Amino acid sequence: MKGNTKNALIIFARKPELGKVKTRLAATIGNNKALDIYTKLLMHTRAVVKETDAETFIFLTEPTLDNFWDTFSCELQIGDTLGDKMQHAFKLIFEKNFQKCIIIGSDCPELSVEIVNTAFIELEKYDAVIGEAQDGGYYLLGTKHLTPALFKNKEWSTANVFSQTILDFENEKLSYSTLPVLNDLDEEKDIPPEWL
Repeated sequence: MKGNTKNALIIFARKPELGKVKTRLAATIGNNKALDIYTKLLMHTRAVVKETDAETFIFLTEPTLDNFWDTFSCELQIGDTLGDKMQHAFKLIFEKNFQKCIIIGSDCPELSVEIVNTAFIELEKYDAVIGEAQDGGYYLLGTKHLTPALFKNKEWSTANVFSQTILDFENEKLSYSTLPVLNDLDEEKDIPPEWL
């Protein structure tokens, strides 16, 4: 078992397939380049999580035959909406008796080991932690117990998700900490220059 046995890190990732990843990006740079950028994002995310103080679980949209994630525990995303899938993932992890659980995606080139480890440290003091994305969503969410309200009644993939989740924290009377605002990679302007 890797890292801190109290800490679990969930990554939501897609199988890297031509025409099925980073579709907004592909609209301007083409499917081949979009797949290349997504592969770089996956490699960056994998490099970050290998250095974090947590056991990592990869939740994939569908089974994959490659060995990209072979050093991690792999599960499938289950549910109709993104919220359903996230709630299922958190439930599964807390049933494994982890005390702190954080979820990230695979779209954030600015994500660092320091930010993820800081999020776990913040969960020592707070009920929840969240990292806002510049587009109004979030790139990281962490809690110490399953709170279904965090995954319901959201306008997923809109600029309202972060603010709606903060309201949930307040309505559920959860203390929370916020992390630095980072940029998710959704459009051509978001691509780090060294990746072009």
